[in-house]
Amino acid sequence: MFARRIAVIGTGYVGLTTGACLASLGHQVVCGDVDPAKVERLRRAEVDILEPGLVELVREGMAAGRLSFVVGARAAVAGHEEGAEIVYLCVPTPMGVGGVADLSTVESVIDEVGALLQPGTVVVNKSTVPVGTAQRTAELLNRSDVSVVSNPEFLREGSAVHDFLNPDRIVVGGDQQDAAERVSALYARLGAPTVLTDAASAELVKYAANCFLAMKLSYVNAMAELCERLGANIADVTEGMGYDRRIGQAFLAPGPGWGGSCLPKDTSAMLQVADSADFEFRLLRATIDTNERQRQRIVDKIRLAVTGRRGGSLSHLRLGIYGLTFKANTDDLRDSPALAVAALLRQAGAELLAYDPAVRADTMRPELSAVTVVDDPYLVAKEADGLVILTEWPEFRTLDWPRLATTVRAQVVIDTRNLLDKDVLGRAGFTWTGLGRN
Repeated sequence: MFARRIAVIGTGYVGLTTGACLASLGHQVVCGDVDPAKVERLRRAEVDILEPGLVELVREGMAAGRLSFVVGARAAVAGHEEGAEIVYLCVPTPMGVGGVADLSTVESVIDEVGALLQPGTVVVNKSTVPVGTAQRTAELLNRSDVSVVSNPEFLREGSAVHDFLNPDRIVVGGDQQDAAERVSALYARLGAPTVLTDAASAELVKYAANCFLAMKLSYVNAMAELCERLGANIADVTEGMGYDRRIGQAFLAPGPGWGGSCLPKDTSAMLQVADSADFEFRLLRATIDTNERQRQRIVDKIRLAVTGRRGGSLSHLRLGIYGLTFKANTDDLRDSPALAVAALLRQAGAELLAYDPAVRADTMRPELSAVTVVDDPYLVAKEADGLVILTEWPEFRTLDWPRLATTVRAQVVIDTRNLLDKDVLGRAGFTWTGLGRN
């Protein structure tokens, strides 16, 4: 395998993982970011994000001389003596006005580095971008000697390193076959199935995959509600479904709704793409609506569990919240369903004390305005009228539940992840309420 000279622009979840993993595969990688303080921390191998295995890869890459960090996109592109052969764009593409992806950062970077690229350079869109972005990138570059390729990422926060190094597939799309093949060759050591296609199809793959997963999650949440109405057990239903190889076990766990940095913005962006093509994507719209409804349904379940009445008032009741991140094993609070439910509970008048293993009590974030965060999981339960599990952190299973039972005002647990053992809680004196189970 030939070691390539690679520039990675952006050091968020995708950029830093991409840079560190490509370096581990033997390539020479220079990562650039606009934040000088962040770059300085990375030069000391200090990683701000919680991602298992990433710190170790960064240290190994730096020690081997294959990974370095610079300030700015221009410095990243010029970071190799002979110039970068491949430039990865891993910058944010947040949800903009009307749900369409905001490509302003992508366009700004292209404007900044376009003239610096060596002839024969391949520019890779790694960020999730709408169909047509590769073509738009090529137009902005306006260079016939530079190729543009789409190479979408399929990384799950909390397992991004594992996902990169053990991919289900590699998707590379470009209108110039040789450029697409050069990018796919970077991953040759991984031995994954590779899909070589046109740029538009590659761009659509990521949206299609994420929207399908969102549909699957909304579907299982709807099934959990139906199980409650029919007296069935969602755990047994999903187990029976999951053994069907056409369906699989993944993404069949009910919860307070889906969120995070990808699914909300990608489903909204897909609706915009569909609308622009004059296609009414009713199934996807229903998926989003179902997810929004799920959050209120969780609040209604909590209301019933702690007051005994569907219309009971939560005003001045104290609730202990376990979990704030959008899922376990990450410190990401973006579009967290836990925070969405917490905000609704606060609007209903509840007082919220919260604990999350990845969120410190001194964290100052506007997303946390609805809750008071503490660093001790046992403080959450003090004189609480109910305890609510909103994120599936494994450590919540091993809490001393008999001890918690002595500090709460009411021994009620609402487990929106079906994380805990009902019998264990019952022996501690708690009444347990889950999803899709009676």
